[in-house]
Amino acid sequence: MDKQLEMLKDLTDVNGIAGFESEVKQKMKNYLEPVSNEIIEDNLGGVYGKKNAKNGSKTILVAGHLDEIGFMVTEIDKNGFLKFTPVGGWWNQVMLSQRMHITTGEGKIITGVIGSKPPHVLSASERKKPVEIKDMFIDIGVASKEEVEEAGIMPGDMVTPASEFEEMTNKNYLLAKAWDNRYGVALSIDVMKNLEKENIDINFVGGATVQEEVGLRGAKVGANKVNPDLAIAVDVGLAMDTPGMKSSNGTGDLGKGPLVLLMDGSMIGHVPFRKHVMAVAKDKDIPVQLQVITGGGTDAGSFHVSHDGIPSVVIGVPVRYMHSNVSIMHKEDYNNAVKLVTEVVKSLNDDKVDEIIW
Repeated sequence: MDKQLEMLKDLTDVNGIAGFESEVKQKMKNYLEPVSNEIIEDNLGGVYGKKNAKNGSKTILVAGHLDEIGFMVTEIDKNGFLKFTPVGGWWNQVMLSQRMHITTGEGKIITGVIGSKPPHVLSASERKKPVEIKDMFIDIGVASKEEVEEAGIMPGDMVTPASEFEEMTNKNYLLAKAWDNRYGVALSIDVMKNLEKENIDINFVGGATVQEEVGLRGAKVGANKVNPDLAIAVDVGLAMDTPGMKSSNGTGDLGKGPLVLLMDGSMIGHVPFRKHVMAVAKDKDIPVQLQVITGGGTDAGSFHVSHDGIPSVVIGVPVRYMHSNVSIMHKEDYNNAVKLVTEVVKSLNDDKVDEIIW
């Protein structure tokens, strides 16, 4: 496995839901420190590397988010079954009978499974009705509440999908539990690596926020900390190339290039900045797909309304089966997204930023 794949595996296999991002943060910090002029951290857990401009005073922020979707243990019943609540958005039908990892307060990882009834005992009406999350439970294979407590599990512990990074049949197709949004974490690192020995005319701050999946919270803090003139949120978008995923909101085929979001549920992409990104893509012959996501938002939703307003866009990649135990990304989409963000940063200087800010 080459170094890029090793990094992608390292960043996606680690567990870290909103509020529990510390291990992901440390891994990112370890990658950023050798290639950054400075490390910037906010008090909620966001971490960013900075590459200083050779000439120029403006700053661009490029950020993914550290957190993935998961759950939190809320209760342990007398028979040792765990009740839980979602941390981030889940669809009930992707959850039953899935293996989960519970991370204890001491950092021990314990495997469990979300229980399900056998079809033999379900009535015809029950088979058609999705089980509500409030009625689900996790079975870790014990007989009592005392055994659960002896294992170190308590209410408040983090629960994440038990799913590992894997190259698929076509090695360009990469499976992982947390492309949303370790894609953006990895991209920020790779862009910093690309720029390490470059002379650039804008201060580049690349890193990741926290608590995006529960309301874009860390992006508010990160934007206030960095105070950039421009911002790019790097987050995943929707793959439209699987059965049933027909859309009138743009394209999203794996292997056909990164996504530029025209708008999502939290923001309208800044038009002059988006036009500049598209011009760079055309000039550098980088394939790009355009998409609108009507539901959900990205960190750009918080970036663009911080301070006096920060012109912001979203650059992503299409991902299959987002917000489930597994998702699939195309390696060339990732590489082209890294190239596009790198070239956008290299294209900027004080005059160009002033031109974009209308």
